[in-house]
Amino acid sequence: MNTSRRDFLKQGAALAATLSFSSSLLAKDTGTRLTGMQLYCVRDQMKADPMGTLKKLAAIGYKYVEHANYVDRKFYGWKATEFKKILDDLGMKMPSGHTVMGKQHWDAGKKEFTDLWKYTVEDAATVGQQFVISPSLDESLRKTRDDCLRYMEVFNKAGELCRKSGMKFGYHNHDFEFSQKLDGQVLYDIILKNTDPSLVMQQLDTGNLYNGGAKAIDIMRQYPGRFESMHVKDEILTKDGHEKYESTILGKGIVNVKEVIDLGKKNGTLHFIIEQEAYQGKDPVDCMKENFAVMKSWGY
Repeated sequence: MNTSRRDFLKQGAALAATLSFSSSLLAKDTGTRLTGMQLYCVRDQMKADPMGTLKKLAAIGYKYVEHANYVDRKFYGWKATEFKKILDDLGMKMPSGHTVMGKQHWDAGKKEFTDLWKYTVEDAATVGQQFVISPSLDESLRKTRDDCLRYMEVFNKAGELCRKSGMKFGYHNHDFEFSQKLDGQVLYDIILKNTDPSLVMQQLDTGNLYNGGAKAIDIMRQYPGRFESMHVKDEILTKDGHEKYESTILGKGIVNVKEVIDLGKKNGTLHFIIEQEAYQGKDPVDCMKENFAVMKSWGY
């Protein structure tokens, strides 16, 4: 047994020893509705000056962030314990994060997760996440309906692994889930109908699905109660992009965002994570300030 594997098992045992305590706190935390933001919104700023950018976001009023950068066991260049301390010092928390779970994370022969994914879950727990979210599904895993069904079992197993650390595994949609069909069934329907809601939560992106030909309000009504988290995003027609729609300031586009998030609130959505990826010439941090004000005016 190599040192890193031995250390992982040792840390896992220590985590299990405190699980009953942390789980009770987690249950309390997940019962609270919160508004946060996805750090991908300010990806260039986080790359150039992560500390300065986090300080600006905290000054705006953001208390919750969601990561989109976990590389070599580091969040934006910091180890999990370091990043947690930085967030704590700024009065911020990170209840969720995005890390694509792919073929490198699952050993199909052994039918178990590789250390790479186990470390992902371990570090997510260390930094204080409630949800470990995969924001995509590799094309190689959805070539046929049977391929997809096999990987939905891996999703459920990821949920079981996350549950051991007091967390929950989740999936975040883009657009292909609504435009691709396997044996006549829409991919998103396959995902939701073959994952255990007690193990796998869904984070609905209210904007991404428009490029797949779907509408957020329709999906919310089709699957009431399935979305514990939501990416709050508005969309406009793009003028020169490679997709038909691009994101914009909340309330400026076609999504009717307030209607969607109000329905989510009614049906049990707890995390409302603001995301904007295109800025129409504005500064990304300024956009996040505008979005924060809009959400506040809506009561979030």
